[in-house]
Amino acid sequence: MPGALTRGCAPGPGGSVGEGLATSGGPDNDRRSQSQAAAHALRSKPVGTLTVEDLRLLIGQDIGLAVLLPLAVEVLRDDPLAEGHMYEGDLLRAVLTRPSAVWSDHPDVAGQLASIISDLSGFSSDLMSEAERFLDATRSS
Repeated sequence: MPGALTRGCAPGPGGSVGEGLATSGGPDNDRRSQSQAAAHALRSKPVGTLTVEDLRLLIGQDIGLAVLLPLAVEVLRDDPLAEGHMYEGDLLRAVLTRPSAVWSDHPDVAGQLASIISDLSGFSSDLMSEAERFLDATRSS
């Protein structure tokens, strides 16, 4: 899905990702990694214009998970191996590898994601390991 995400994407405060997706603290601009700097820049982008790659990057930096995880699950429902700029399934990996505490805060999203991945097969062994780890963590929560 190379274009912007438009289904069910309401803009955040002021029509952009903005404060609703802010994380607390963070390193100074000159010490940020390239992906941290890119994720920071995306905070001013309207939510309705975020691409799969934008979601992957923001979720990978734990930015705006309450808003972005449901959007990512919607994308993954249509295409479980949705691809940003890295490789097939990179959005799924970004979502699956969030800390287990995230899923206890978002049990509805975790349940939807569990349903999506439990019906699938043919993932790479590495991605299957992440899926199994996610399922184990969410079952024990």
